[in-house]
Amino acid sequence: MISLRARAITGGVIWAIFTIIIGVFGLASYVDRLAQERFDELLVTRHTQAVISVAKSAMTQNSIASGIGEASYRRPFSGQYWQVIAPDGEVFVSESLVDARLPRPGPNTGKISIANFVGETDEQLRRIEEWLTLEDGSIWHVQVASSLSSLLQDRNQLRGNLLLAFGLIAILGIIGAFLQASTTLRPLNDLRREVLSRWDKEGGLDVAGYPVEVAPLVNDINTLLDRNREIITRSRRQAADLAHAVKTPSAIVRNELEALQRNGQPVDQSIAALNRLDAQLNRSFARIRADGGSSSINTYTDLDISLGRMSKAFTSLAGNLGKVLISDISSNLRVRMDRTDFEEVIGNLLDNALKWSATEIRITARDEQDHVAIIIEDDGPGIPEADRKTAMMSGQRLDTSQPGTGLGLAIATDVAYAYGGEVTLGTSDRLGGLKVTIRLKTSGF
Repeated sequence: MISLRARAITGGVIWAIFTIIIGVFGLASYVDRLAQERFDELLVTRHTQAVISVAKSAMTQNSIASGIGEASYRRPFSGQYWQVIAPDGEVFVSESLVDARLPRPGPNTGKISIANFVGETDEQLRRIEEWLTLEDGSIWHVQVASSLSSLLQDRNQLRGNLLLAFGLIAILGIIGAFLQASTTLRPLNDLRREVLSRWDKEGGLDVAGYPVEVAPLVNDINTLLDRNREIITRSRRQAADLAHAVKTPSAIVRNELEALQRNGQPVDQSIAALNRLDAQLNRSFARIRADGGSSSINTYTDLDISLGRMSKAFTSLAGNLGKVLISDISSNLRVRMDRTDFEEVIGNLLDNALKWSATEIRITARDEQDHVAIIIEDDGPGIPEADRKTAMMSGQRLDTSQPGTGLGLAIATDVAYAYGGEVTLGTSDRLGGLKVTIRLKTSGF
C-alpha cells in the first residue's frame, strides 16, 4: 500500500538533499576561488614590497631584507620566501630559505608571472616573479613565494564550516518536510475522523471545511454515505418484514402440529422439520442483521455489561441443573459488534456448553491487542478433532440424543465472521471437554 505521507516526505527529503548537494558544490567552488584570490592578493602585496625594496636599496642582501622588513622572512622555512637576482647574476635570498633556492627565472616577457611549484623540501608553494628594470637601466629578477599550506588550511576550515552549516540546513529541511507533509495531509486525517463519526449519523460532511483539492472527494464520500445508509435501512426493514411474514405462519403451523400431537397423531417428524426450518430462518435473519451491523464502524458492545448480565443469567440456569458456571472476565473490554448479535453468539455457545457439560462451565474474556478473546469451556464429552469442521456447518448434528437443531455453532460462526471475527474449536486443558474460542475485533480504532 502506497503512503502519501511517506511519498511526500521522501520526495521532500530527496529534493532537499539534491538542492543541498548542488549548493555545497557551488558554494565550495566559490569559496575556493575566493580563498585563492585572497591568497594571491597577499602574495602580490608581498611581491610589491620586495620590488619597492629592490628599487630603493638594491645593493646587498641585508639592505634588501631590511627594506622588506617582515619577520617571517627571517624564520627558517617559515613558508614565506623571497629571492632577488642582480644584473651580474648574484643571488640574494631571504633567511627563511636557509640554503635552498627558488626555481630558476622564467623568460623576460615584461609581465608578472604566477605559478605553483614544489620546493626543495617537497613543500607546496606558489610564487610570483617579475623582471624589474630600474631607472639606471639595470635589470633585476624579483621572486616571492608563499607556502600553500595556509591556503589549504583556510579551504579546509571553510569547507568544514560549510558542511556544518549545510548539515544543519539539511536537518531543518527534513524536519520541514515532515511538518509540511503532516500539514498537507491533515485534511485527509480530519476527513477520516469525520467519516468515522458520521457513519451512523444523519447528515453529510461539510465540503466548505476542506481544501478545494479534497472537496470533490468529500462530495463523493457524502454520496456513498447516503447510499450506504439507504441500503442498510432497506435491508434491515426487508429482513424485519420477512421475519414477521414467515414467523406468523410458522407459529400457526406449530400450534396445529402440537394440537395433533396432543391428540396422539404421529407428527414428531413434522415438528422436527419445522424446528429445523425455524432454526435456518433464525440463522439467515441473524446473518442479515450482522451484515447490516458490521457496516457500522462505530458499533460496539461493552463486555462488562453484556457478559456480566449473561453470566448471571446462565449461572442461575446452571444452578438449576446442578452445574456451576465460573466467569473470569477482564475489565474495560469492548468489541466491534452489535450488542444483540454479540449476546446471540455467546448465548448459543453457553447454551451448548450448558447442554453438554457434566458439572462445570468456564467463560473467560481477555484482551489480545487488537482483538478480544472469549473462551467457553466445559467438562463434557467434547468434539473429536475430525468432527469439528462438520459441527460448525449448517444443520449438522453429531449427536441426536439431545434436543436441538445443530445450528448453534453455525450461527455463532456466521455472525462472528460478519464482524471480522472467528470461532475455533479445541479441547479444554483444564476441564477436558470442548473449548470454543471466539475472537472479535476491538472497537478502539
